[in-house]
Amino acid sequence: MTTADVRPALRELAETSNAWPFEEARKIVARLKKTPKDEVIFETGYGPSGLPHIGTFGEVARTTMVRHAFRVLTDDKIKTRLIAFSDDMDGLRKVPDNVPNKEMLAQHLGKPLTQVPDPFSNEYPSFGAHNNARLRAFLDHFGFEYEFMSSTECYTSGRFDKALLTVLERFEAVMKIMLPSLREERAQTYSPFLPICPRTGVVLQVPVVAHDAKAGTISYDDPDTGERMTTPVTGGRCKLQWKPDWAMRWFALGVDYEMAGKDLIDSVKLSGEICRALGGTPPEGFNYELFLDEKGQKISKSKGNGLTIDEWLRYASPESLSLFMYREPKAAKRLYFDVIPRNVDEYQQFLDGYQRQDEKQRLSNPVWHIHAGNPPKPDMPITFSMLLTLVSSSNAENAETLWGFIGRYRPGVTPQTHPKLDALVGYAIHYFRDFVLPEKKFRQPTEAERAALSDLRDALSQLPADASAEQIQDVVYEIGRREPFLDHKKAAKDGKPGVSLDWFNMLYQVLLGQEKGPRFGSFVAVYGVQNTIDMIDGALARSA
Repeated sequence: MTTADVRPALRELAETSNAWPFEEARKIVARLKKTPKDEVIFETGYGPSGLPHIGTFGEVARTTMVRHAFRVLTDDKIKTRLIAFSDDMDGLRKVPDNVPNKEMLAQHLGKPLTQVPDPFSNEYPSFGAHNNARLRAFLDHFGFEYEFMSSTECYTSGRFDKALLTVLERFEAVMKIMLPSLREERAQTYSPFLPICPRTGVVLQVPVVAHDAKAGTISYDDPDTGERMTTPVTGGRCKLQWKPDWAMRWFALGVDYEMAGKDLIDSVKLSGEICRALGGTPPEGFNYELFLDEKGQKISKSKGNGLTIDEWLRYASPESLSLFMYREPKAAKRLYFDVIPRNVDEYQQFLDGYQRQDEKQRLSNPVWHIHAGNPPKPDMPITFSMLLTLVSSSNAENAETLWGFIGRYRPGVTPQTHPKLDALVGYAIHYFRDFVLPEKKFRQPTEAERAALSDLRDALSQLPADASAEQIQDVVYEIGRREPFLDHKKAAKDGKPGVSLDWFNMLYQVLLGQEKGPRFGSFVAVYGVQNTIDMIDGALARSA
């Protein structure tokens, strides 16, 4: 985006938009009015103690949305950078549950992640390097504009030396902030500096018995030998405990914006106080709610619960994942496989709706933020929900079968003319095989339901093969106007009683072995009237 891309009218609308990325970006604009800068630094943090999960991606995606909103609000006249920071100098505290060679990893507990061998292969020099590469590959796949930064590189290259010496100079001030937050036992031995043992390479959690700001050193007793050791805090010989480390990083890099999970509210506050004690200003940001697995537990890199990045992309488009991240960032959300279909189809609904919106409404549409103000034109003639139902009804094992249905329903639509739909077909087949098929259970119809199904079969047989979805839906409604499916609280346009959702749910449960599905008339139009009649015959035969 260039300055010419930002129209004054667009900026004025952005200044009053209630879309959360603009609300966040206005915090940074206000910050600059107090303390002007030529460059604004956005940061996201990542701990590579396990494989990167979708929560990691979410932080980068959301921060990118705020960054773009800021550029709109400032006519793109202020340079911005997004740093994706890896805390890869942290010591390996425990062996993750979802990695191979656990026994080997256990031999390296306590060492910086960049000094722990890669348990997966010899392709990378360390476990930290492996996980960093996985993260970067994914961010690159999404086209994020970012600058990767390694904690190990920053410490060992001397980039953090000046800030580390400032922490040493203000050692007592940092301790005064940290000690009240610690349990009494830990407070007695706490130090913001963690020396790296020159003998074992382990990040040591030991008391600092002396510190010398003028010499730039700390002293400690080796926990194994009892020998009094003195080491510089610079050059990668020490690292900081993570809250002082976070504050030092904000101070050293001049970070202006960083969001964090709700579980880190207290940590953000403490790190902010330390940043001020160092002479810096803590960044703007907000605390997003946590992602939960199917059991309502917080997702964890080391446990491997929830979804991985690769898993989502096996079943759905990158844009659907971005939509999941955009929506309600301050509400806790389940991050499990069953959220995927809804986000795939609702992304398409937002994209379709964007074409009918005025400019003000567009700024509140998620696709504007997902696509940095330039969403593509919609061109998806069939929904993911419909594709899943087609796969389920036909037990399609290949894309050709599905394209046969699609081609009849939408003549001229092919994998070549609609490559995104072709990708969606592949997602639907994967999703069906892995999640729908194992749970597929056909409900036996009651006698009343058998009679209704038989009548529906006969009514469909009177329709032409090319009947429209609306014609089919009218027939389905008419057959459903009977007990126990009548809904007397709502009337149809012709004044007849309405039909409850129980009728449609029964059709999917009995015919397809699933709880719900897309609009039934639309499904029959795509699947074919005769195919649907055959399906009803099969269900009646099963329940005879």
